[in-house]
Amino acid sequence: MDISYIINRLGEENEDYFGAIAPPIMQTSNFSYKKTNDLRTAIKDEKSHLIYSRGNNPTVDILCKKLAALEGADEAMVFASGMAAISTAVISNLKSGDHVICVQKPYSWTSTLFRTMLPRFGITTHFIDGTEIQNFENAILPSTRLIYLESPNTMTFEMQDISAVVKLAKKNNITTIIDNSYSTPLCQQPVKMGVDIVVHSATKYIGGHSDAVAGVLCTSTQMADKIFRNDFLTLGGIISPFNAWLLLRGLRTLPIRMEKVSATTQKIIAFLKEHPAIDKIYYPYDKSNKQFDIAEKQMSSGSGLFSIQLKTKNVEAIERFCESLKYFQIAVSWGGYESLIFPVCAYIEREEASDLPVNILRISVGLEDADALINDLNEGLREIYD
Repeated sequence: MDISYIINRLGEENEDYFGAIAPPIMQTSNFSYKKTNDLRTAIKDEKSHLIYSRGNNPTVDILCKKLAALEGADEAMVFASGMAAISTAVISNLKSGDHVICVQKPYSWTSTLFRTMLPRFGITTHFIDGTEIQNFENAILPSTRLIYLESPNTMTFEMQDISAVVKLAKKNNITTIIDNSYSTPLCQQPVKMGVDIVVHSATKYIGGHSDAVAGVLCTSTQMADKIFRNDFLTLGGIISPFNAWLLLRGLRTLPIRMEKVSATTQKIIAFLKEHPAIDKIYYPYDKSNKQFDIAEKQMSSGSGLFSIQLKTKNVEAIERFCESLKYFQIAVSWGGYESLIFPVCAYIEREEASDLPVNILRISVGLEDADALINDLNEGLREIYD
């Protein structure tokens, strides 16, 4: 299906809402029926009927259809946050006594889910270096029920050979989940590689405006039915109709935004590679990346997120660099219209920082002019190099 059709037309029935070009926000919690028997029928199949917006809502439904089509999945569900989508996907496929294999250095709150919450319910997790398929094979136990991937991850951007992991998982009857937030459905489609469930933090590129927190889960109809009727309705991590409408707005410009940030990022990286203050650059679509062949195999392009490692480990110098920047704002998250920088030294006292050098900084490239961003970084790096 053509991407432009998915983004601009799929799921939208303008004649149902007075010919409005932009679908309306159905900001309602409840839906009424004139006949008791009609309500009775709807209650028996809440997934296909409108009863209560915790389960189904017209504005949210338009968004779900578009996201599923973009990802190449049968169905999509949208949540109030990326972690709501991740947690629901994980919990729906595990029970006490089960074992999980997860890649090293996943998103920090995903790590918390596996390290802190799930062990309270008798679920264990083995964290592995996911760059080698043999590590997955070695970690499989008779109780392994889930493999969790994040490719690329969002700090140092290690990738997994998705097709190889899926082949191994299917051989052992293990469910696979991948966080695809970095690439968006436009740059990588894990469903087509056989992954069972794809999750996104839609707060990032899908929303694109830094004004809505949301998560996405894309999967098969069979898996969606299981999750909807149990964990989705029970846990209730739903998105509001207004935030769903904001994501619809974000989708309209997703292709041009991704094209822009990818092109700008390549220019910035070319500049930084030659700068004497830079020790290392982490970017999956950089030809000098030792996993570049995996990136080319699985992704159509890189996004606007990468990390740099400075030559200095002096925290005060790193802080001066970050605080001197005019275009790059110091903040967590990424994927919005604005350029951001996130220094690891901001959380050096936290446990998860032990996996990362203090002189790593993650950069999210926004929609500003490439030359302006390069000049900003160049001026800021004088705080370190000069």
